[in-house]
Amino acid sequence: MKPPSIYTRTDIERSTRIPSWGKSVFKQFEQDLLSETSPFPCVLGVEGFKNDLLRFAFVRSLFEIGSLQQFAASLRLYMETFRTIGRNTSFVVFFEPSQDVKTMEEYEKQFWDALQYLHELDEKEWPSHIPKDPNDPMWEFCFHGEPIFVVCNSPAHEKRKSRRSETFMMTFQPRWVFEGISAETKMGQQVKKVVRERLETYDEVEVHPALGWYGSVTNREWQQYFLRNDNESSLRKCPFHAKRSAEHVHKKSLY
Repeated sequence: MKPPSIYTRTDIERSTRIPSWGKSVFKQFEQDLLSETSPFPCVLGVEGFKNDLLRFAFVRSLFEIGSLQQFAASLRLYMETFRTIGRNTSFVVFFEPSQDVKTMEEYEKQFWDALQYLHELDEKEWPSHIPKDPNDPMWEFCFHGEPIFVVCNSPAHEKRKSRRSETFMMTFQPRWVFEGISAETKMGQQVKKVVRERLETYDEVEVHPALGWYGSVTNREWQQYFLRNDNESSLRKCPFHAKRSAEHVHKKSLY
């Protein structure tokens, strides 16, 4: 397996190692985040991008074990360095576009299968202070010893444009990024106000009812990871399961 590669915004603009499809999807991503006529809702992500705090990776295939192992290695490398980057950092992973746009349900399955695969390859134990039950309000996906909020974007997200991308895309935000941003802080209240106002104009569907504060009694983090175009057809049960034994790690394609 090749050494994992993660890139800064500047790296992508200059690098000759990034495939043409990667340059293309990144350009659209950049346009979305920097649009002045249609401000992107995630203000923390926008500020992070402007200050070159985001890190990126490009994965050739979601259907090959080698590519997924490279994906895990790149995320592991990011998790070892994110605290040295800055508070508004995130790790964005672009997957090579497929010829045909899949259904919302197919992308949703790919997303949860990918998270499950990452979990099974995790070299560190699940943090003791984070519950393993997704129905616990304090649950969060964890990798390499750190809790991470995860977001999925796809070409199928036509109405929920805040979750739309040119290709299948996953964003990892360490929970560390959100320290000091909660319902009880002025910063948290301001961030929520701006994000909600932007979502109302950016998306062609109402703000999803699952969006809430981490740790709130009624909040379930996993429900926010993958939001469909509508607000009524979300999964009733989290597909994620606690790590199985090493022998269950897939040897072939996940899908």
